[in-house]
Amino acid sequence: MAGHSKFKNIQFRKGAQDKKRSKLFSKLAREITAAAKMGLPDPAMNARLRGAVQTARAQNMPRDNIERAIKKSAEAGGANYEEVRYEGFGAGGVGVIVETLTDNRNRTASEVRSIFSKFGGNLGETGAVSFNFDKLGAIEFDADKATADTMLEAAIEAGAEDVESDGDGHYVYCDPDQLHQVGKVLEAKFGEPRGARILWRAKSGVPVEEEGAQKLLRMIETLEDSDDVQNVYANFEIADDVLERLSA
Repeated sequence: MAGHSKFKNIQFRKGAQDKKRSKLFSKLAREITAAAKMGLPDPAMNARLRGAVQTARAQNMPRDNIERAIKKSAEAGGANYEEVRYEGFGAGGVGVIVETLTDNRNRTASEVRSIFSKFGGNLGETGAVSFNFDKLGAIEFDADKATADTMLEAAIEAGAEDVESDGDGHYVYCDPDQLHQVGKVLEAKFGEPRGARILWRAKSGVPVEEEGAQKLLRMIETLEDSDDVQNVYANFEIADDVLERLSA
């Protein structure tokens, strides 16, 4: 069990601007509603819903919004969201996984395919990319909750498989089926985590040059702007100097 993974999964989140925060809250609400509809509308009895609520709280989503999203799951005639995963390749042959929650599969497929094509990528068959990733349960804690060594030791005892710690926080990875159990043990020791969910972590990274990195970042940003897209994962590495220029 490694204390820190060389290849950290790249996932892009929205900033604090009002428009982007509104978009983020909309995605969080959709995940909460879908999780409540797929299981029980009680976070204590529904691990996926509990993780979605914890993530929403960490993003400062108002309590009223969270409760409204849960209640929406019981409304007659409400949208029935379907989970659909798309896999494809971006610039430089980088693998990309797109997770969606949609009430119209044809609309979502068309939009995702169009975005890949616009930025020089293409969609592949299911499984064409995911074999290069590990599907894991992930529990996130703020950095001040514990030292890296303390978190690592506690995670091992709780049954986790891996831990990454840096200035932004601690990321505990476990078997997806053990997410709720590991989370409960760590929560008892460190308090409520800032998020718990199932994600895809790249096994290794594909180095990309500046031009390719620019296309990939724009493609991922465009994908995440789609209302139907919940998460985007990619297995590429960007050199620090290139990343600094692109962020300037």
